[in-house]
Amino acid sequence: METSSKRLLSLDVFRGATIAGMILVNSPGDWGNIYSALRHAHWNGVTPTDLIFPFFLFIVGVAITLSLTKRKERGDNKGKLYLQIFRRTIIIFLLGLILNGFPNYNLSDIRIPGVLQRIAVVYCITSILFLNFSIKTQAIISFVLLFIYWGMMTLIPVPGVGHANLEQSTNLGAWLDNLLLGGHLWVVSKTWDPEGIISTIPAISTGIFGVLTGNYLLKSSTDKTTKTVWMFIIGNFAILVSMFWDMWFPINKQLWTSSYVIYTGGMALIVFAICYYLADVKSYTWWTKPFVIYGTNAIAVYFLSWIFGDLLFLISWTSAGEVITLKDFLYDTFFTTWLSPINASLLWAVAYVLFWLGIMWIFYRKKIFIKV
Repeated sequence: METSSKRLLSLDVFRGATIAGMILVNSPGDWGNIYSALRHAHWNGVTPTDLIFPFFLFIVGVAITLSLTKRKERGDNKGKLYLQIFRRTIIIFLLGLILNGFPNYNLSDIRIPGVLQRIAVVYCITSILFLNFSIKTQAIISFVLLFIYWGMMTLIPVPGVGHANLEQSTNLGAWLDNLLLGGHLWVVSKTWDPEGIISTIPAISTGIFGVLTGNYLLKSSTDKTTKTVWMFIIGNFAILVSMFWDMWFPINKQLWTSSYVIYTGGMALIVFAICYYLADVKSYTWWTKPFVIYGTNAIAVYFLSWIFGDLLFLISWTSAGEVITLKDFLYDTFFTTWLSPINASLLWAVAYVLFWLGIMWIFYRKKIFIKV
C-alpha cells in the first residue's frame, strides 16, 4: 500500500469544484430564470446539477479510506475511532439542522432531513463498515444494498396505495417519511423528501464506491497512469450498466435509485480520474489553486454561504411603501439592468461563488482550516 499520509491534490480539487458547484446551483439570482443544466431533473432523468451531491458523497468515501487506512492497519483503538466518527457525525448533522431552521427555529415543523444530514449518516455508516470489514466485503455490501433498495421500492405494496410505485408522493419512501417525519419534511413538497429515510440506503453505496476508489489509489503495485486508465474504464462500464438498469429502475436523484447510484458513481470516477491525471500524475497544478482553496474548507464554506445567502433576504427596508431586501437591491442594481433575466441570474450565482472564493482565499492564506 502507498502511504495515506500524503495529501491527494486531486481529491481537494475535486472536492472544491463540487462545493463550488453546490453553491452555484443553490444561489441563482432568480429561481424563475435558471438554465436547465443548473436545475435538478423534475423526476426521472439526470442533469449536471444532479451529479453534484453524489460526487460529494463519493469524495467522502475516498477521504475515509485515505484518513483511516493507516490507523486501521496499525491497530488503533477502535473505541477512540468510533468516538471521533460519532462526534463528527453529530456535528455535521446538527449543522444541517441549523441551516434548515435558520433563522426562526420553529421546532414544530423544522425539516429534519437535509444535505448535511445525509452526508453525516453516510459518513458514519461507511466509516464503521470500513473499520470492520474487508474491501471485498464492503463491495459486496454496497451492491446488496442497491438490490435490497430496488426490491423495496418496486415490490413492497405501499400502505394506503395498495401497490408498489415510483411516483413522487405515493412511493414507499414518501410513505415512510410521512409516517416517521410528518411535518418535518422538505418545505417545497411537504409530502416527501429528497433526502428521506429509505433513500439513504443506496446513498451509503455511493459512499462505499468512494471507499473502493480510495483503496485502489493506495495500491503501490499499480502505477498512477494505469490507475487512471482503469478508473476511466470502470467509470464508463458503470454508466453502461446504469443505462441498462434504468429500464427497470429509472435514474432518479430524488429517489436516489440504484441506477442513479451506478450512473453517478461512474461519472464521479471519470471526473476524478481527470483531476487525478492532471494534478497527481502529470503535476499540472497551475489551475488547481481556486479549487484547493474551496476544497480545504468545504463544509465551512457551504455552511457560511448558505447562512449569508439567507441574511441577504433578512436584511430589508421599506422604500415608497415597498419592502426591499438587500438581495433584491444588489441584484437589481448590478445585474438586471444590463443583462437578460436568465443571464443576470447566472452571473449573480457566479459572482456569489467568486465572492466566497475571495473569503476562503483569506482563510487559506492565514491557514484557517475549519474542521468538523
